[in-house]
Amino acid sequence: MHEHRPRTPETERSRRWFMNKALLAGGVAALATMTGCSSDSADTASSASSDSAAAGMPSGGPGGGGMGPGASQVKYADVKGVTTDGTVVADLYAIHSTDVSTDPLVKAAQTFLDGLSTKERKSCVFDIDADEWTAWSNVDGYDRKGVRMGDLTEKQRNLGYALLGKALSADGLTQTRGIMKLNAFLGDSNGGNQKTLTEGHYFFTFMGTPSTTQPWGFQYEGHHVAINYFVLGDQVVMTPTFMGSEPTTGTYKGEKITLFRPETTAGLAMIRSLTTAQRAKAVSAQSNGNEDMKAGAGQDNLELAYEGLKGSELTSAQQEKLLELVGVYVGYINEGHAEVKMAEVKKHLDDTYFFWMGETEDDSAFYYRVHSPVVLVEYDAQAPLFYKGDASATPSTSSAAGGPGGGTPSQEHIHTIIRTPNGGDYGIDLLKLHLENDH
Repeated sequence: MHEHRPRTPETERSRRWFMNKALLAGGVAALATMTGCSSDSADTASSASSDSAAAGMPSGGPGGGGMGPGASQVKYADVKGVTTDGTVVADLYAIHSTDVSTDPLVKAAQTFLDGLSTKERKSCVFDIDADEWTAWSNVDGYDRKGVRMGDLTEKQRNLGYALLGKALSADGLTQTRGIMKLNAFLGDSNGGNQKTLTEGHYFFTFMGTPSTTQPWGFQYEGHHVAINYFVLGDQVVMTPTFMGSEPTTGTYKGEKITLFRPETTAGLAMIRSLTTAQRAKAVSAQSNGNEDMKAGAGQDNLELAYEGLKGSELTSAQQEKLLELVGVYVGYINEGHAEVKMAEVKKHLDDTYFFWMGETEDDSAFYYRVHSPVVLVEYDAQAPLFYKGDASATPSTSSAAGGPGGGTPSQEHIHTIIRTPNGGDYGIDLLKLHLENDH
């Protein structure tokens, strides 16, 4: 038995979700700091929520990957996964040996947990089927559970980064740390003193106990990053994983950071490889808008029909480009398990759809989607919410960046997500198979 039961009592769920609906859209923690208003009263919370769009706060709405008013958490027991029409495609996933050891990952997780105090550990460990799995959000001011990196000692944080280093590839760890740093850059460029816009406002939670034989997993979550990582033996599932940033370039503490270039260039390479006739099928007649993402937080039972150009209509060279595009996202998991996932993607390549909205210039703001029975990828360039200025400036010299951003989408604000449709997210299908066969 673990320290926490799933948050199934209605009193707990109602309390948390009522609060979130009142606060999330405007990033109240940041709003209170910037406006000088207190967030202690219900009146202030209500005002912050209603004024969030005008204030241009860095919070992201439901369609943009966040979980604000209008989007609600799906309880873990009710998750069926992303489908095309509400019907789950059966027999896509199976328990099997991947020959990719998870022993170093398990050891790193155990070491991190052992380094926590009793109180800290109790705050972040939940049952394997806890509702905490689906309670993630892109919103900066979201009411999160778990242990906060900024509240830990340097030694404890380093153990947390060591765990991420075993779970992710080198590129995945660099991407995650870059997102955290640019979150702090955003906060500093707007005056600082904003707890949610720092490197430290990211949280670990664990579902189950790290084990080489029994199911377990962890969630690492904060503004613009949410990694859901399920482990069963030597199988892993790292979806849904949301990654984003505003801005996507900046110099923080002397380090020049540029994010989402691989996602952008691979997408452009794919769309540019198509013939005129193929583009007519792949490209939507609708221009990309400010928030086109469909499968963000709170969309665990999303019904999303296939759109665009089918993989079977591509040449072998174009299929390789499509695989390279998916490989950017899959490649943020550690290398061995990335290969396992890509083999799964290849099996369904003919039934994989590529969909595009927007222009195709190097600096265009666009949206694209890759969708098959076993993978869903979305890339969404959005309008800046609160960053405006010289992205190469250090936080201390970017005072001109203050104030709400404009309404035109750009590559300086990007949201992405990768999911495993048909019950694969959070390893739910694998857990069901494990319980049916082994218990």
